[in-house]
Amino acid sequence: MSCSMNGPAVYELSSAPASWRIALPHTAAAVPVARALVRTALAELEHGADCDTAELLTAELVANAVEHTTGETPIELVVQLMPSGCQVEVHDTDPAPPGDLTCPAGGPPDPWQEHGRGLLLIRTLSSSCGHRPTESGKAVWFRLPVMPAQRRPSA
Repeated sequence: MSCSMNGPAVYELSSAPASWRIALPHTAAAVPVARALVRTALAELEHGADCDTAELLTAELVANAVEHTTGETPIELVVQLMPSGCQVEVHDTDPAPPGDLTCPAGGPPDPWQEHGRGLLLIRTLSSSCGHRPTESGKAVWFRLPVMPAQRRPSA
């Protein structure tokens, strides 16, 4: 039995996640590209996750990966859309875990401090977040739930 991918019905019939994977340059230019990709991915399936929050947190993850890893190797952005929400991962080549993403080091972070706000934002605004080792380094991820229809902004 063959399965053709020629319409949105494929997504409605299947609960399997739709996913996008794209390599981004190891430069600050990757940030707006990543934001646009996440917005496109969520809009394409009229997905119910909060687009603005997804863009903001993706920008933070990508900026962190560019700033805290060295070399020319591209970083990778992976966006997975599931019926319950979305998961965004950023893969880089540095195996070291990302600072205080899951457990804050020492007291509460200073919100006016230049560095470290991104991870605080991700912890605060995502439904869950974390990191895992990969064959080439690590992946840092966050999840956002689908918003109830009545809370979604009307287009």
